[in-house]
Amino acid sequence: MEEERPDLWLAVDPLPSNPAQFVKQWLGEAFAGGIQANPHAVALATVDADGRPSVRMVLCNEIEPEAAEFTMYTNTQSRKGRAIRAEPRCAIVFHWPSRQARIEGRASLTPDEKCDAYFATRPLEARLGAWASAQSEPIGSRTEMLAKLADVSERFGATKEEDPVPRPPHWGGFTLVANSIELWVSREGRIHDRAVWQRSEDTWVPTRLQP
Repeated sequence: MEEERPDLWLAVDPLPSNPAQFVKQWLGEAFAGGIQANPHAVALATVDADGRPSVRMVLCNEIEPEAAEFTMYTNTQSRKGRAIRAEPRCAIVFHWPSRQARIEGRASLTPDEKCDAYFATRPLEARLGAWASAQSEPIGSRTEMLAKLADVSERFGATKEEDPVPRPPHWGGFTLVANSIELWVSREGRIHDRAVWQRSEDTWVPTRLQP
């Protein structure tokens, strides 16, 4: 039953010991089912140095379930990048039809070798765009943005997907190491299954919650 219906794992006691494995499994099923365009999209919530909260949608590109690590790649000098540098505590939320995963923890810069490897897999225009865009900064027009992109393409002589483009120094990853994971599964009559796991050193302590 567990292999066929992972949503039922939350319906039985005792609760399983590794909540991050749920998230990875559910994400894989969302991709396989084609239920939405970007099933790895998450809402990332941060607080900046002045205590101002902000939330935006980003892509969670990698999940390491044993360590409960969730990696997102971005311009590290963007507003969210500056916020995480000032206050590493942050949170993300996955939402799929009938399922939700809330993850809280601390984020830090992803090692360069992982960033290099992932950057090389991106489409050419995305690699060029990482150089052209000073993410979150104002620009006068769409025409100006496209001109910057054309200048970068000419600079690197890159016109085909296989053309190499190095990773910009301001582009990298943030890896969120979870200390809390809350999972939710929709049920009839709104008597949903809901549980939270809190990290305690190398183990997770689960608590079932009322819906």
